[in-house]
Amino acid sequence: MREEFEVASAGGRVVRGDLYRAAQATNGVIICHGFKGFARWGAWPLLAAAFNERGLNAIAFDFSGSGVGVDRESFTELDAFAANTYRCELEDLNAVASHATTQGWTSRDCGLFGHSRGGATTIFFAADSDRVCCLVTWASIATIERWSDEQVRDWKERGYIEVVNTRTNQVMRIEASALEECVRESRYGLDVERAAERVRANWLIIHGAEDDVVPVDDAHRLARANSLGDHGMRAELRIVEGANHVFGATHPLTVAPAQLASLIDETADFFARELG
Repeated sequence: MREEFEVASAGGRVVRGDLYRAAQATNGVIICHGFKGFARWGAWPLLAAAFNERGLNAIAFDFSGSGVGVDRESFTELDAFAANTYRCELEDLNAVASHATTQGWTSRDCGLFGHSRGGATTIFFAADSDRVCCLVTWASIATIERWSDEQVRDWKERGYIEVVNTRTNQVMRIEASALEECVRESRYGLDVERAAERVRANWLIIHGAEDDVVPVDDAHRLARANSLGDHGMRAELRIVEGANHVFGATHPLTVAPAQLASLIDETADFFARELG
């Protein structure tokens, strides 16, 4: 059963989300989408259903800077998308995690799932929070510095860059604030590998061997970084042969292809073991 909710984030922003409630569940997993993604995209409702089948609540939400509007699918809030930063996403995730605990959807030690850019956001959050018991990332980035020199020059000259949403064919702007954040914080406050080193939660890293968006080396970097921490933890690394950035998912999606269905089950089983 899906129940919609809204929660206030920092700066007056509003986060819209969905609770997928499992009968008598006392804990759950928060799902974080990636760049140009949203909570109801493709595989995420199927993943939420798999969590429910194992007695876990699932909380999926649209970051306030996702660009997705009140219909939860159309990219109508392009100003919010243009101004989005990782710091904004962390504030949104903190608001959702706090709300989920207050509402009894999760215990204080919950599970986190993140895809692509959302993987980095969950890593940052887990690194500095005692509220995360376990973490799964799919196709996560290992650095927030992902722009070419040409893009950076263009960004600085124009004050923005444009990206294309290949699903909707919309041209979407990203303001200079995102670039400034990358330059200012990528080697300090928002260094993904340094954050990975601090993650104490049990962590499963999954990455497609044929990912043409985020190099598979990013997964190895994250696993290596986690092994360097003083906590004695070592993330489990799973490279999926033949898999792309979205593991064969499309939108809309009602039935997962075999490889994706297997990964959904593997991910849900991991959380069930850790949170059960």
